[in-house]
Amino acid sequence: MTDAAANAIHFRHQNINQCAECSLNPICLPVAISPEDLYQLDSIIQRSRPLHRGDHLFWEESAFEAIYAIKAGSLKAYTTTDAGEEQVTGFYLAGEVVGMDGIHTETHVSSAVALETTSICEIPFDRLQEATQVIPGLQNHFFKLMSREIQADQQLMLLLGKKSADARVASLLLSLGDRYKRRRLSEQRFRLPMSRSDIGNYLGLAVETVSRIFTRMQQQNILSVEGKEVCIIEREQLCRISAGSEDTSCKTSRTGS
Repeated sequence: MTDAAANAIHFRHQNINQCAECSLNPICLPVAISPEDLYQLDSIIQRSRPLHRGDHLFWEESAFEAIYAIKAGSLKAYTTTDAGEEQVTGFYLAGEVVGMDGIHTETHVSSAVALETTSICEIPFDRLQEATQVIPGLQNHFFKLMSREIQADQQLMLLLGKKSADARVASLLLSLGDRYKRRRLSEQRFRLPMSRSDIGNYLGLAVETVSRIFTRMQQQNILSVEGKEVCIIEREQLCRISAGSEDTSCKTSRTGS
């Protein structure tokens, strides 16, 4: 056996179990997937060099060929308006899947750009369709992911249409906390990978308004903010602001995609 062939085999065995060893396995894969099915799924996943901040994963109107699971880092999805302006449509964190917007039209309806150094697992859609026929629970798992996307869009419409500026920011922070919690990270203390400008664009607010709200929430001891690091001090109060009422119950949300 040549050295090249031996190295190829070594690389395959070294990488073929990445899904099994990945800490995000419980989030982006079906529960109770067998080792054999996991091996098969892992074999169709393509892993390339990480994206750097500002690198695009795909562009609006580009051909849809794959969906992408984020292994590390974060992405911003956006569309371009008729006036040529950027409209942020969502933020994606590690363990989440992006790119499903292109399934129906076979072209992406938004662009996705890295907010920081980001590692991606690329899953060719034709191979995924084949895998769903033989791996129990895989198709249902992706149905749930698509349902979550629809729910996120509906929540965004509600957020932008009815809630005050303070409620919009509070809802986004609670949503991000919930999503970090799913990764077994702190829902109370986390990093915002997006800029204040991106937050304002997404929530339909001026960047100055977003900054004032963060400052006011700090003064009220609801939040502690240092750069992009956020600590939710008074979660119940943040819930009340999000709800726009004095209701102290705090339901988890999926706002923010």
